[in-house]
Amino acid sequence: MPNRSILVYDPEPAEDCLFLNVWTPANDNRKRPVMFYCHGGGFSTGSAGSVPQDGANLARLYDVVVVQTNHRLGLLGYLYLDELGGDDYSGSGNNGMTDIVLGLEWVRDNISHFGGDPDNVMIWSESGGGAKVSSLYAMPSASALFHKASIESGPGIVMNTLDDAVRTTDMVLRELGIARQDWRRILDLPARSLLELQLKLEASGSGALGAGFKGIGINGPGVFGPVVDGHILPQHPFEPEAPAFSKDKPLLTRWNEDEIVFFLMFGGYTSVLMLDDQGLQQQVTTRFGDDATDIIHAYRQSRPKATPGDLYIGIYSDYLMGLGSIRLAERKLAQGGAPVYLYNFGYISETLIPGTNHPMVTPHAMDISFKFSNVPEEADPANPGMPGMRPERLLAAKNFSDLWTTFARTGKPGAQGQPEWEAYNLESRPTYRTAETCSLLHNPHQGELAMWQALENA
Repeated sequence: MPNRSILVYDPEPAEDCLFLNVWTPANDNRKRPVMFYCHGGGFSTGSAGSVPQDGANLARLYDVVVVQTNHRLGLLGYLYLDELGGDDYSGSGNNGMTDIVLGLEWVRDNISHFGGDPDNVMIWSESGGGAKVSSLYAMPSASALFHKASIESGPGIVMNTLDDAVRTTDMVLRELGIARQDWRRILDLPARSLLELQLKLEASGSGALGAGFKGIGINGPGVFGPVVDGHILPQHPFEPEAPAFSKDKPLLTRWNEDEIVFFLMFGGYTSVLMLDDQGLQQQVTTRFGDDATDIIHAYRQSRPKATPGDLYIGIYSDYLMGLGSIRLAERKLAQGGAPVYLYNFGYISETLIPGTNHPMVTPHAMDISFKFSNVPEEADPANPGMPGMRPERLLAAKNFSDLWTTFARTGKPGAQGQPEWEAYNLESRPTYRTAETCSLLHNPHQGELAMWQALENA
């Protein structure tokens, strides 16, 4: 079964949520790297209390200080009221992000008491947390509070426009039966009623997970997330270019090789794994129209032994996360400042997707327990979870944790006994593959990337 411990020990939702979780080897006034983690779950769910991202092992084994932030989410964190409320509500569409900045300010002022170095702070996360890190990378108020970043499986190229935000606010008021001039009535509603409305909007599909050549963005009418308001968030994080004031901050970015599997499992779409050639053509045509034939051809050329279901996984995993990660790396590189490092997580889990004979391979979110060194040493055969049972999983976790803590310490990722990781460039496009053994690949997605670029420029 899938590892559902992502939600284990999560606190009940509450407006009193501005807490930090801190793990440290010792309160001894030493200056350890600080790894400041933003939890995933889009901008609407999650917490710093889930089991896979417990920071104790990382702190104990690698002599770092781990900090995780809780903050306002969803409608309570990102409802844009600036236009209606004036100066008193300035920045309201980014309250969840400014909560995170408050956490970083706390680290600056207090982390030395916990054995951490306020002058060596790395912000990092995956999925929606990766998009949060993308946003922090583009926020002037956060710039002086961190020194390097890792954006994982959520490249966050674009966020909500002002038009998106205004339309979302209008949708909320309309659903509540409140006229715009009476908007203050929303302040009298209990939080539970607002959360019920948020869930209704999400379930209705009013919003969209914006993905494409510009990469993933949690944006669109009906979607609660950061707003490019010209003040708190002056520009899209990496559109049309990387933010200038973060030019000198080293950056890691990546995606898992089989991202889409997670969404197929939890969305109830695992039937696509049994597609035949005709079914694959129909599925890809539904999304990409006349370009479907070229897309499938490019993936067949590079993956000649793949089944139609495997090709579906490859196409949609790259489209959802891979293209945005590459675009992000390219735009960071174009600044000519601090290096950017690109990688894939490729450890293959043999755990079967429920109801199928297809292994999970490397789905979205499986990396969390690996990079936090929380892959269990004794796996439960009755419930092996995402990492599976193979003993090599422990080596993959060690490599992952070693790479990330080394980057936190020095600004360059590295793991003992593994190949050196080259910074990204456009000539050889070095991409580091992390698993039980690591490898440095050059132009690993050359044919597929060329195809996507040709379609974009057509």
